[in-house]
Amino acid sequence: MQTQTLGVNTTAYKMARYHSKTTVLQNDWDQVASAVWQRYPNPHSKHVLSEDVISRKVEDNKLHSFRLLTKTNHLPKWGERFLPSGTPRFASVVEESVVDPVAKTFTTFTWNLNFTRIMNVREKVVYSVSPENNGWTQVHREAWVSSSMYGFIRAIQHFGVDRYKKNSEKANLGLQLVLGRLFNKGQEVSSEQKPVEKKILLKEKAKVAKEAAIQVAQQKAQQKQGTLM
Repeated sequence: MQTQTLGVNTTAYKMARYHSKTTVLQNDWDQVASAVWQRYPNPHSKHVLSEDVISRKVEDNKLHSFRLLTKTNHLPKWGERFLPSGTPRFASVVEESVVDPVAKTFTTFTWNLNFTRIMNVREKVVYSVSPENNGWTQVHREAWVSSSMYGFIRAIQHFGVDRYKKNSEKANLGLQLVLGRLFNKGQEVSSEQKPVEKKILLKEKAKVAKEAAIQVAQQKAQQKQGTLM
């Protein structure tokens, strides 16, 4: 039986290492859905340099979006050997999302465009009303980490899942911080929680990589829309 994730076949992930985790946010779904769009920048996601909307449309009363995120991509020393010297250390990540305001689900599916031979990370996140309390929001994260570096696959997958776990914890902290800013007006925001300005130098270095990735993402979005027509 084939499994589809936002139109992407996940049967090919059989050889990938899998991780999942469910958490609960004590804010209602409408608040969380609003905060997800505004979660960058925040001090827990300093590695996110930019975000750009590639396409957006409403279909069957659902909001479908394609966005491109540019992130720093720090590798451990052992990982440097797999990249030619001078390779930009910026990762371009596509985020496809579907917001269903009737069912109250916000689903995102992300995957990296570059460095895929070394490590391919695909993530699915579903924000839905918590079955425990309809005033809370359940966040269910799933990730598939794969690699084509024969002889190093297991080590790279282990590293990828471990880093994903750490990053997802930071993502939850960042989202909670944004929720506090937007809706929990009684909470004081410490100096460490002030909005983080994007680093100008890093953005300039990432600009060329981002523009190239935008073209790739646009082509993929057009190809997908063409198959749906």
